[in-house]
Amino acid sequence: MREMIQKTADAVIAGNNISTEEALLLAGADGSNLHLLLAEASRIREHFKGNSIALCSIINAKSGKCPENCAFCAQSSAHKTDVKVYPLVDEEEIVRCAKDADRYGARCFGIVTSGTGIKPGKELETICRAMKRIRQETSIAPSGSLGILDMETALTLKEAGMVTYHHNLETARSFFPHICTTHEYEQDVETVRCAKQAGLRVCSGGILGLGENMAQRIEMAETLRELDVDSVPMNFLDPVEGTRLAGAKHLTPLECLKTIAIFRFMLPTRDISVCGGRDKNMRELQSWIFMAGASGMMTGNYLTKLGRDPEQDHRMLSDLGMDIRKCS
Repeated sequence: MREMIQKTADAVIAGNNISTEEALLLAGADGSNLHLLLAEASRIREHFKGNSIALCSIINAKSGKCPENCAFCAQSSAHKTDVKVYPLVDEEEIVRCAKDADRYGARCFGIVTSGTGIKPGKELETICRAMKRIRQETSIAPSGSLGILDMETALTLKEAGMVTYHHNLETARSFFPHICTTHEYEQDVETVRCAKQAGLRVCSGGILGLGENMAQRIEMAETLRELDVDSVPMNFLDPVEGTRLAGAKHLTPLECLKTIAIFRFMLPTRDISVCGGRDKNMRELQSWIFMAGASGMMTGNYLTKLGRDPEQDHRMLSDLGMDIRKCS
């Protein structure tokens, strides 16, 4: 196993893609072999991404009453949760939060709205005005997570100054029907393709710990590789009371770290960011995400839950001898 892990890492650094079968073999690592897997994932990260970490931040700009029935989501109208419900916040609030994110070193700021998608109208106009101001008044790259996208809207957002479109696949195609039945997986895939065709960078990943197995996590990574996404957010389920997955257990820290490492082997040149659920699933091993191959993380609050104080994240990076990547 040790020789296989090292040879596979060498092959990845040489520019070769690993197969699904090889990824499944890596998933069998445990004990000292798991530690080696993490170390080799870190070597791959350092080779392709250096020793700087990209920070991102979001605003929950429109919350609740989503018609989709995603099993994990506190904002779904199919669930009864205590999540706050409110319409799209105003332009000033979006820009204010972007300036806060800029101050804490985030390179990417995501405007996130609940719902299936966004169409031309007042909401889109507000978001576009905010994006133009973010480009003018901060050094940050504006991003949007606005649901299923069509080409007209994608081009409008691009013209307004959007740099990155975020749209998660959430899980593997084979497991998706267990999570959502109100739209097809292919609609999410087409949204990724649409955003790329419009000239936007694409950030797409999913949530781990929904009940999928490791083979299905690898299946999702393979799909992301085929779609040639630019960055991959890895979220870890933190169950919300009132949702269908309220009784799910957190993944263990080592299971999370192994999954991050395998994604790094499969997606060596992409930014891999650890986002929602980091504190609850990683607990005392949060700083290990970089040894496992992560090259970024979300800082500040998550979508419907509080995150860590950004200053704590800055201290963690400083203690690790890592730099915060500057906006380009």
